[in-house]
Amino acid sequence: MNTVKDPVCGMMISVGEGLSVVYLGQEFRFCSDLCKRTFLATPERYAAGPTGTAPSVADVTRRIAYFSMEVAVDSGMPTYSGGLGVLAGDTLRSCADLKIPLVAVTLLYGRGYFEQHLDEWGNQREQPARWDPSKFARLLPPTVHVSIEGRPVVVRAWQYDITGLSGYVVPLLLLDANVEENIAGDRELTGDLYGGDERYRLAQEILLGIGGVRMLRALGYIHIERFHMNEGHAALLTPELLRERQQREPAAWDFDGVRRDCIFTTHTPVPAGHDQFSYGLVKQLLGETAPLEVLQMLGGRDRLNMTLLALNLSTYVNGVAKRHGQVSQEMFPGYAIDSITNGVHSATWTSPSFQQLYDRHIPGWRTDSFALRYAISIPTQDIWAAHIQAKARLLEEIRRRTSLPFRDEVLTIGFARRATQYKRGDLVFSAPDELVDIAKKVGPIQLIFAGKAHPKDAPGKEIIRRVVRVAGQVKPEVQIAYLENYDLALAQLLTAGVDLWLNTPLPPLEASGTSGMKAAHNGVPSLSVLDGWWVEGHIEGITGWSIGRGPSDAASQEGRDAQDARELYDKLRGVITPLFYQSHERWSELMRSTITFNASFFNTHRMVQQYAANAYV
Repeated sequence: MNTVKDPVCGMMISVGEGLSVVYLGQEFRFCSDLCKRTFLATPERYAAGPTGTAPSVADVTRRIAYFSMEVAVDSGMPTYSGGLGVLAGDTLRSCADLKIPLVAVTLLYGRGYFEQHLDEWGNQREQPARWDPSKFARLLPPTVHVSIEGRPVVVRAWQYDITGLSGYVVPLLLLDANVEENIAGDRELTGDLYGGDERYRLAQEILLGIGGVRMLRALGYIHIERFHMNEGHAALLTPELLRERQQREPAAWDFDGVRRDCIFTTHTPVPAGHDQFSYGLVKQLLGETAPLEVLQMLGGRDRLNMTLLALNLSTYVNGVAKRHGQVSQEMFPGYAIDSITNGVHSATWTSPSFQQLYDRHIPGWRTDSFALRYAISIPTQDIWAAHIQAKARLLEEIRRRTSLPFRDEVLTIGFARRATQYKRGDLVFSAPDELVDIAKKVGPIQLIFAGKAHPKDAPGKEIIRRVVRVAGQVKPEVQIAYLENYDLALAQLLTAGVDLWLNTPLPPLEASGTSGMKAAHNGVPSLSVLDGWWVEGHIEGITGWSIGRGPSDAASQEGRDAQDARELYDKLRGVITPLFYQSHERWSELMRSTITFNASFFNTHRMVQQYAANAYV
């Protein structure tokens, strides 16, 4: 079937389908009315060819505003803590590749999340991750004011340009309150990511939601048609949109109008994870900026629930995996909650050796991630050779950081994510003697851990200490490394270089998870609990292996932990370790099918196209 490319978003559509426009004697076809309108606003931009131009200050053709509390775009910019920020960064990269007319908003965080340092016992120490935004972004001329506790707080913006494969640029605006006009306390409001007390957190969300909308307007983004809230932190943009509409038409509040403009993606499957603030604090900080009676009507009678506020003022709501969509629907009955499963940016998370492999066998995979399904035809020896190169890069980094005797030929298992209880990073150590016995009788094992615990998360810090403690108990049969200061660069090495990716969250607390998707782009199979994305990505013995079978009949978490640990050991002993050591050919076949089935689907190109079709149009 003949196809043509939408010149705006890059989506391929069948000839004769979609909407069309004739410009300078040439016909252009579009997947949606949004793309058609974007083209008509500046047809010369798209008719001239694939190369876009970077917006100098603002591009008024931008129709979508994407708000996220954290965004990961560069290892040198500590503006993220984990999965939420990494997902946001990957989303923006795919938007740039696909030429989605979008502008993004986040906060600057002059001290970042934090730098993690571990002593010999695994005690975590935190230091500010200071950085110079002028080395990455450019300061924009305008400033805006946001009222906090009755004071006008001045906010400026830095622009970081995310350039797609065609040259199209998605601007990321980083809001910054560290300006001379503000008092000392207000200058600190964009200092730390997820730091401070409840007041500090609410003030940041005011800056993000209200300040973000005002900055967009000041920069000339006056034609935004969709405001996409990536989690509830940005929900205060909704009362700001209500205020704008009332200023234009001072009648009743235009809830329906705001609702038509807003999209909400929730990432949190537990009630405690949804931001809530007392109305006493809300009144103190916001004053009359947002009428209390409106907030109580839309965000909860007793406390301001940011998720509830976003739900009530969004036309489209989604969870980030099919299972998570179901869990969210159960948490918030009465709301229509769809699901769009997360992905990762293929070109970012594919290691150099696999990039070269795909370039040879699957030309065009960077722009069409679905083409990775053709990996099924790549010779297994080529898959294995690319893997050996990726593994060598990882082990070289481990030897540089540690004195541990990690060996190239040993089964290497990776576990890297935020250190917190529900992730169960220490589940694999439920019975350390089991690991030692497997290593002695079946084949040697080495494990690599990484991940930060929130500074106030004492149980998460204890998990790190336990990993370090067990590492001393099981050597030399099992070698274990805990690599400090997990960031984008280390994540790229880890997810590509291990032989097996381990994921052990307590269901149903994993909304999606994306680390296993990154591993899949490098042919690394997963051994994972059936939760989040793995419910969709798991094919037993084809893309990896499961731990558990979904919901457990165990009466307690301890019972569930015991069940899952038992199955983890059984799979390692009876299936995974023997397969790895008995046949590299069969292991390579497993790697190939992992790429074919999982990398081809669990990517942000597919995800962004779903958002474009389901929410942005």
